[in-house]
Amino acid sequence: MTERINTTLLTDFYELTMANGYFEAGLADDIAYFDLFFRKIPDEGGFAIMAGLEQMIEYLENLKFEERDIEYLRKKGIFSEKFLDYLRDFKFECDIWAVPEGTPVFPREPLVTVRGPVIQAQFIETIMLLAINHQSLIATKANRIVRAAQGRGVMEFGTRRAHGASGAVHGARAAYIGGCIGTACAIAERDYKVPAMGTMAHSWVQMFDSEYEAFKTYAKIYPDNCVLLVDTYNVIKSGIPNAIRVFQEVKPKKMGIRIDSGDVTYLTKKARAMLDKAGLHDCQIVVSNSLDEYIIRDVIGQGACIDTFGVGERLITSKSEPVFGGVYKLAALEKNGVIIPKMKISENVEKITDPGFKTLYRLYDKDTNKAIADVITLDHEDPPNGGEYEIFDPLITWKRKKVSNFYAKNLRVPIFEKGKCVYKLPGIDEIRNYCKEQVDTLWEEILRFEKPHQFYVDLSKELWELKQKLIEEYKK
Repeated sequence: MTERINTTLLTDFYELTMANGYFEAGLADDIAYFDLFFRKIPDEGGFAIMAGLEQMIEYLENLKFEERDIEYLRKKGIFSEKFLDYLRDFKFECDIWAVPEGTPVFPREPLVTVRGPVIQAQFIETIMLLAINHQSLIATKANRIVRAAQGRGVMEFGTRRAHGASGAVHGARAAYIGGCIGTACAIAERDYKVPAMGTMAHSWVQMFDSEYEAFKTYAKIYPDNCVLLVDTYNVIKSGIPNAIRVFQEVKPKKMGIRIDSGDVTYLTKKARAMLDKAGLHDCQIVVSNSLDEYIIRDVIGQGACIDTFGVGERLITSKSEPVFGGVYKLAALEKNGVIIPKMKISENVEKITDPGFKTLYRLYDKDTNKAIADVITLDHEDPPNGGEYEIFDPLITWKRKKVSNFYAKNLRVPIFEKGKCVYKLPGIDEIRNYCKEQVDTLWEEILRFEKPHQFYVDLSKELWELKQKLIEEYKK
C-alpha cells in the first residue's frame, strides 16, 4: 500500500460535538451498542452485496488524533481542554462484528455491530457508513450487470466519471467483488490487486496517417494481447477490414476488436460474420458506451455477438440509484454487565429499529444448500434448529411459512476485540469467488431485476416480543 494520510477527521462535525458532550456529561466510558443496516435495496432489486469492510478496518487501525487535529479543534472554541487531552491519548477499544464482504444481504439486517465506550462507538459512525454504503452500492450494481451479461466478461471502465479519486479506486475494488473481471483504473491493481486492463482511445487511431497504420503499429507493440478500437471512422467499411488485415499480417496471440458507438446489436452481428469469414473465429468482440444491466440484457436477447462488455459511468456511479442508504443506530446500552435495549420509534414503520444486541443467521436447505430465509436473533439465543421453524415478514405479520430440513449459519464474524483486529482479511479474489458462491445459493426468483421475490428476514420470537414490549412502553 502507498503511504497513508491521517483521515481521523473524515467525520461529520456532530460526531465531535457529541463526543465532547459525552465527555463533559461523564458518559464517555458508558458501553453502547450500535448497528449498521440499510432499509432499501438499490434499483428495487432482490438483494445487495456487502462490501467496504477492508476500508473500515484500515481506518480503525489507524485511528489517532494528531496535534494538527487537536489544534484545529481548539480553534473552534467549543471543546474543553480536558476533552482535547482525551483525544490526544485516544485509543480505540471497541468490539465489532460484521458480515464478510461479498455476502448477499437484505434490509434491516445488522451488517455491522459495534460495542464499546459510547464516545468511541459514536465517533466512528461516519466512516463506517462511508465505507460500507459506497462499496456495497457499487458491488450490488456490478453484480446486477455481471448477471445480465450471462457469463460474458464485464470490465469496469468508469474511472474518469467517478465521484472523485477514492470513488474511482474503491469503486473499482467493489465492482471486482461484485463480479467484474477487471478495471481500467491502474492504481486499483497496484493497491488492491484488481486486474487492470484496457486497449486504446480514438486519439491513438487519429494520431497516424491511416487507421491501418495505427492498428498495425499497436499490434506490433502488443502482439500478446491486441484489441483494436474499430469505430473511429466507420466500423463496417474501414474499421473491421483494417483490423482483419492487421490480424492476418501480424498474427497476435490474442486478438479482439472494440466497438464504442452505434447500434451494438447490428454492428456486432456484422463484425462476427466478417471476422469468421476471414477465419478469425478466436477474435473477441468487446463493446462499451453507456451500458447498464438492462441494455446488456436487451442486446443479448437480440442476438448481439459480444464476448466482453466495458461498463463505465452507469456502474461506477450506480447512476440509476446512486445512494445505498445505510444507517447507524443505537441498539442498546450496557450497565454493570446488563444489556438495556434501545430502539428508535417512528411514524414510518420501516424506520422503527430493532432493539438489543443481536446476531444474524441464514437458513439453508439441507438438500439443495439454497438460502431459505434470514433470522435476526438476540445474541444470547440459540440458533434456529434443524426441525420445523416458522418464519414471517415482521412488516407483514400475516405472511408466514414453515420450513424444515435446514441448517443455520451465523453470517457475522468477529472483526475487533477490545480495539484489536482479530479478522484475517481475505484476498480480493477470495472475496470475489465467495460472492459468486453465495449469490448462487439464492433462488432464481430473487435474482430477477423486475419484481424479484422477497427474501424473508425474520425476527426471533424473543426479539419480536421485546420490540413489541418497547413500542407499548414508548406509547405510555
